[in-house]
Amino acid sequence: MASFHHCIKSGKKGTAANHAAYIARQGKYGQREDLISTGHGNMPAWASDNPALFWKAGDKHERANGAVYREHEIALPAELTHEQRKELVDDLIPAMVGDKPYQYAVHAPRSALEGKTNAHLHVMFSDRMHDGIERSPEQMFSRYNAKHPERGGCRKDSGGKNRLALRDEVIQTRKTCAELQNAALEKAGQTARVDHRTLKEQGIDRTPERHLGPVRIQAMSEDEKASVVEARRDHLHRRAM
Repeated sequence: MASFHHCIKSGKKGTAANHAAYIARQGKYGQREDLISTGHGNMPAWASDNPALFWKAGDKHERANGAVYREHEIALPAELTHEQRKELVDDLIPAMVGDKPYQYAVHAPRSALEGKTNAHLHVMFSDRMHDGIERSPEQMFSRYNAKHPERGGCRKDSGGKNRLALRDEVIQTRKTCAELQNAALEKAGQTARVDHRTLKEQGIDRTPERHLGPVRIQAMSEDEKASVVEARRDHLHRRAM
């Protein structure tokens, strides 16, 4: 049952290193057994072998109330095999973050509702853009100097953009995400497709499903769980017609 889930988040100063450990299942999160793969890229030289150094530097040197990282959380189609999902991840990461510093992880926890694996991708990245200038950890996260870039920090991609421009970027990013998933599904010979648009934009007169969460699901009876699953399947069947 391919369905589109693409959540874009941001993390403020002081939260990046812990979140990186969470997605990589390190430290206190190491007991979780749902990690499929993890990696990083586009890091500065001083963090090329250890992305934790990058996030710790951001937590320490980013301005107060500034976002140290942004993140894409993307559901991966269940119809794809492990290798097909890996190919899709390899396509999604550069499309989502470009050449910005990033760390990613693929998790596949078992669904509390259906008992199936729920594979999804986490890509956390810095909005600080490379410009070819070598900077120390402290300088990298300092304020950008337009007249003398070598004296300031790396410029943020979102800097100077108004709310409308940022909204349009989010819409385009979600569209690209859906297109890459559908291309992967088509390549795999699957008929299922995902759609990044809202239900209203798709012409579907239905209230969006509320996220249940593991605690609420655990409190449900087997009949209630079956009812929710059946409703989801019916919706996906009608959408495919």
